[in-house]
Amino acid sequence: MSVSRTERPTAPATVRRIAFIATRLAGTDGVTLETRKWATVLGKLGYECLLVAGELEAHTGRTHRIKEAAFTHPDVAKIQRECFGRSTRSRGLSKRIDESLLRIKGQIYRCQDKLKPDLWIAENCLAIPMHVPLGLALTEFLAETGLPCIAHHHDFVWERERFASSAVSDYLHAAFPPKLPSIKHVVINSVAESQLSYRLGISSTLIPNVMDFEQRPPKPSPRTKTFRRDIGVRDDDWLILQPTRVVPRKQIEHAVELVRRLNDPRARLVITHSTGDEGDEYARYIKNFARMLGVPVKFIHKQMRPEWPASPARRRKTFYEIADAYACADLVTYPSGYEGFGNAFLEAIYYRRPIVCNRYSIYQTDIEPKGFKAITMDGFVREDTVLEARRALEDQRYRREMVEHNYQLSRQFFSYSVLKSKLHALLTEFAGVRR
Repeated sequence: MSVSRTERPTAPATVRRIAFIATRLAGTDGVTLETRKWATVLGKLGYECLLVAGELEAHTGRTHRIKEAAFTHPDVAKIQRECFGRSTRSRGLSKRIDESLLRIKGQIYRCQDKLKPDLWIAENCLAIPMHVPLGLALTEFLAETGLPCIAHHHDFVWERERFASSAVSDYLHAAFPPKLPSIKHVVINSVAESQLSYRLGISSTLIPNVMDFEQRPPKPSPRTKTFRRDIGVRDDDWLILQPTRVVPRKQIEHAVELVRRLNDPRARLVITHSTGDEGDEYARYIKNFARMLGVPVKFIHKQMRPEWPASPARRRKTFYEIADAYACADLVTYPSGYEGFGNAFLEAIYYRRPIVCNRYSIYQTDIEPKGFKAITMDGFVREDTVLEARRALEDQRYRREMVEHNYQLSRQFFSYSVLKSKLHALLTEFAGVRR
């Protein structure tokens, strides 16, 4: 399944140009957000960053779009449906996976010729099999060229129930993730670090998700001041923000229950994101559940736009960024049952907002021991959770002490300076990388 070439790329003497590759580098999903942060920090370290993906928000001389690398591509979506939920596959499916692999690998080679990156960073596409042909294609490309790669893993196949039954276990063992000498693996939490070692014998570097805590959030813009009015929330209402996708593992029903038990006509639940790639059934459940409890919920994803890169649509007054939502929030809810790390947790701290957080496993192992002050729950909304949430909404001094304490802790453990030092150490491990 190799691509015939007259010249084969070789490992560079130095690393100056870095290409990020993913199924999607667009929107406000966690992978895209962390890629932006890594690109920002690497840019400050003097590296030129390039973007390669199936979905991109902008097309410039530093980007390369591989249409078939998108998991929403019709051919890929059909392949994915046939890969999981069964234990065997047809010869036809194997053939279609091979054909897709070859097309995508050819595009990766063309990207190498066009952009000439010295190092690749695979953003989750070698971890979770959202796109089986892409993972296989990238693995073969790296095996054939020996080019250095950082595999940045956000979540793994064994962490998702929908991948438990598979007709492609041979492919998963080969590429999710692959064991190649040119790849250095990065995980975002300590549980993933130990599981990767235990299951596959692969050592990894732990780099948590971060925010730019050295730089305080910008002051609210004139656009921010219209946010409440445009989404139908009054100035004297409590804007309770759920800043996540609407998918089952976010357990948004707990946020609905919390608003109901606050039992205050000022409470309004606002959900910023769409359903993403997991269908609309859970969103319908949340709407029906909220209606049954009499809880007002605003779904505003159609009014939201990502922060980066800039586009004409972003500058229209009717569209808002996630920063606008946080700036107007009185309380953030984060009742997830599972998270690879917890971007929304860090965002709430960055924008100095109190947060109601479920004690999911990574929170307990990697965040809570640092000493953060959050309003917690243990899989269900306790009475003391409701009381603390009300206190955070009504007691300004209590709220201010909580958010300032959390901000200073995050500056110590989850800042850009932490990411900078870890990336610098990781890059210097590659032979010939400038120091």
